[in-house]
Amino acid sequence: MRNHGQISLIIAGLLWLLAGAVDAASQRLILTGSSTVAPLVGEMARRFESQFPGVRIDVQTGGSSRGINDVRKGIADIGMVSRQLKQNENDLYAFTIALDGISLIVHADSPIVSLSKTQIADMFTGQITHWSVVGGTDARITVVNKAEGRSTLELLLDYLELKNSEIKPHIIIGDNAQGIKTVAGNRNAIGYLSIGAAEYEVKRGAPIRLLALDGVQASVKNIHNGSFPLSRPLNLVTASEPQGLIRQFIAFAQSSQVHDLIKSQYFVPVDAD
Repeated sequence: MRNHGQISLIIAGLLWLLAGAVDAASQRLILTGSSTVAPLVGEMARRFESQFPGVRIDVQTGGSSRGINDVRKGIADIGMVSRQLKQNENDLYAFTIALDGISLIVHADSPIVSLSKTQIADMFTGQITHWSVVGGTDARITVVNKAEGRSTLELLLDYLELKNSEIKPHIIIGDNAQGIKTVAGNRNAIGYLSIGAAEYEVKRGAPIRLLALDGVQASVKNIHNGSFPLSRPLNLVTASEPQGLIRQFIAFAQSSQVHDLIKSQYFVPVDAD
């Protein structure tokens, strides 16, 4: 695996300087992939375009698997992938632009504030079917699962040591927005999504709660200090060593010029203090 995710700011800055100014002629980049990464990259793209008016950057979602496939097929210049690359993806180059975590979420009115790894596994596999078993009300649990190809699903399965075929979902959703809407509209639901997206929606008034995992609160702070177990890198991936405009944008996305954008979406800059 050619994982360049730990490139330091100094190296990223050098890449930026070596790349030089973008040509005045109109240039276009296409990025596809993770719905977790896309809003952040969209903001980065707008800032990049404001500095280089001749550039147009098209950001599309569809899941991390789409990002991988599109880059391999040459459909996209850069893929957005919210996880580590797998062994069978070692033909690709990965560049980490931020860190994120995955939180289990419930409705804000739920009395549940923390669950254990075992309890979560039992709920998602149908061995625990009522909230009363874990300290909640005597209501049936509605399990909200992500669709196949979503990196959040893959990370949760890896953590729980389960296969997707073992999960017994009542609702299957795609992106983070669907997950938030589903749990916010069902007091008995449990789902999961990016901590950054969840904290952002709570700040905006969404009636959801992020659950502590084995007593460790799901928060950006605990992602950074390494204490929260469900964390991941947010990567930009390419099919070959980046050159030209692709290299410039990746260097920009790894630079201190976008730390405010990363923090505003509750993600963690790679070199955060």
